[in-house]
Amino acid sequence: MKKFSLDALARKHLEEAAAGSAGRSSETFYGGHEQALRHTVIGLRQGATVSPHPNPVASTVVVLRGRVRLTAGSDAWEGRPVDLLAAPDTEHTIEALEDSALLLTVVMDT
Repeated sequence: MKKFSLDALARKHLEEAAAGSAGRSSETFYGGHEQALRHTVIGLRQGATVSPHPNPVASTVVVLRGRVRLTAGSDAWEGRPVDLLAAPDTEHTIEALEDSALLLTVVMDT
């Protein structure tokens, strides 16, 4: 069994996002290319975005800290701490409305 502190990972990536020129930091801490299930913590400085991208797999975003907006076409959803956003199966983007930390969970096709 493995145990991870989401609070510590969120704090680490918020600090790295604040210090980095792109305003983002991320780490896949469980799973990866060799596994179907992946968990990634993402830190975003206020105003930073996750560029528009398609979603060919099942994925969710849990807001650990801060506030974000997920936008797909003309639809938008805001997330606050402990909100879960199911990523749409269309191109979408995420914008940090304030300094934010997210838990991205992805299930890849096997």
